[in-house]
Amino acid sequence: MKYNKNRRIMLSLYLAASSATLLTGFTSLAAETDSSIFMPKAESAVYAEWDFSDIPQEIHTEILEKTENAARDAKDAYLEKKEQERKAAEEAERLAKEQAAREAAAQADKELLAALIFCEAGNQPYEGQVAVGAVVMNRVKSGSYPDTISDVIYQSGQFTPAMTGWLDSVLASGGYT
Repeated sequence: MKYNKNRRIMLSLYLAASSATLLTGFTSLAAETDSSIFMPKAESAVYAEWDFSDIPQEIHTEILEKTENAARDAKDAYLEKKEQERKAAEEAERLAKEQAAREAAAQADKELLAALIFCEAGNQPYEGQVAVGAVVMNRVKSGSYPDTISDVIYQSGQFTPAMTGWLDSVLASGGYT
């Protein structure tokens, strides 16, 4: 890659020097229009066939096209990179939102379970409180009951505090701690 870059630089310098020389003209005796210099007819006919006037324009056009192509390629690469960065940022934001939603749901389930334990066994020893939590978790894992903590707790006829509304008032007040 570096060789090609150096080669391009050298080619550009060579073309620039050639263009400058051709555009400014030659400063030799052959370029002078003095009629005192003798030039045989055969040589003047050969000299007339050489037309260098359009070479600088061709060189400039070629360099201009290469430069435009390189600039276009660089712009396309830049836009593609920006698009990839935008997509990566959107994906990261989406994943962060999903993770935050999962954590919020898990926190809400923990608070609901804590409120139920407080209502069902708030005046019981630690073992009784653990037993209420174990009942709920075993039902969540069982195929016979709903598969979420909220659905298990609010299932009809299962937990008295959920049926009477006491669970909701304790949960709303945060008095389960």
